[in-house]
Amino acid sequence: MLRRPLVLALLTLTTSTAYAAEPDAPSGTLVPEVHAFVSQGFVLSSENNFLVKSKEGSFELSEIGINFTEQVTDKLRLGIQLFSHRPATGGTYNVKADWFYLDYRLFDWLGVRAGRTKLPFGLYNEINDIDSARVPILLPQSIYPFQNRDFLLAQTGFELYGRLDLRSAGALDYRLYGGTIFLDITQTPGSPYQVTDFGVPYIAGGRVLWETPLEGLRIGPSVQALRLDAKLLSPPATTVTVEIPAVLTVASAEYSANDLTLALEYSRWFVKSHSSRPDLFPETSETVSERAYLLGSYRFTSWFQPGAYYSLYYTDVDHREGRQARQFDAAATLRFDFNEHWLLKLEGHYMAGTAALNATLNDNTSLSRLGNSWAVFLAKTTAYF
Repeated sequence: MLRRPLVLALLTLTTSTAYAAEPDAPSGTLVPEVHAFVSQGFVLSSENNFLVKSKEGSFELSEIGINFTEQVTDKLRLGIQLFSHRPATGGTYNVKADWFYLDYRLFDWLGVRAGRTKLPFGLYNEINDIDSARVPILLPQSIYPFQNRDFLLAQTGFELYGRLDLRSAGALDYRLYGGTIFLDITQTPGSPYQVTDFGVPYIAGGRVLWETPLEGLRIGPSVQALRLDAKLLSPPATTVTVEIPAVLTVASAEYSANDLTLALEYSRWFVKSHSSRPDLFPETSETVSERAYLLGSYRFTSWFQPGAYYSLYYTDVDHREGRQARQFDAAATLRFDFNEHWLLKLEGHYMAGTAALNATLNDNTSLSRLGNSWAVFLAKTTAYF
């Protein structure tokens, strides 16, 4: 996470560079491309608190970001985004480098990126921070959970990418990556453990999307493997070491033609845990969760675009009974673009099940005792350029 003096230095440096790019600037002067956004949201839910303390209404869904990209040479590009919001896990608004990279493209079929690069997982993970690039306020939570946005958006390391022209068979777009994830972990209120150390020793994965001969249709798989390591302090003063390896997979299909977009994704996440003290922190055998959604949207005019999706989530494919084991989400969105720099979205959700809820936000009530059928209303406005 960037400290404030470094943020100010970066902004000063970039601003100085941008102002140097007057029309009469000397040849060769770098002129960064600058984009920024500010969003303010509202969420209100019945029965259960969702994302934030939402049963009485909350304006905590706010975010701000600014990014700078520069095409240094024909093959070299660099960029950085500074971003601030209140994490879903709690905490304060802190400015951080959401992503940053050096990108060198050798050929159409081969390029390399280094830095903190966005994770190509599924169809839409890379636009999780770009409200203007999608219709829903919340992407389907079964595969793109809001509370994991800080965790699953980007990784620090290297990436290979490219596009292979298959002539009459279409094209293949591929991305392969490896590195780690740096996280600031906040202590969960009421937890019996104190986190003394946390790390992600590795993350690796890739995505291949086939752009089929049918214009607008692309399909393909994504896979991601990672491990979480933690040291926990259990009262009175016992250290417990925990390792949590995981493999995340998703199969994707999207058809986008003219003003219509249809998308379908099916995902399974494989997770287990190892503990140095199973008597204090239990070990678990491999648990497989199931996640899927079907989404559609249609742009009727330049200023009006509705959309809807149905999403499902099971925490364990072998144990599907009980409200705490599943969550179904039927969502509908209305998007209004007042102009090319300002939009408003209204969104409603009907939920069945409690599997994705946070017990801490609900007064540490067991998920099996929370309301089984409940609704959520969200509104969000975003200004951007």
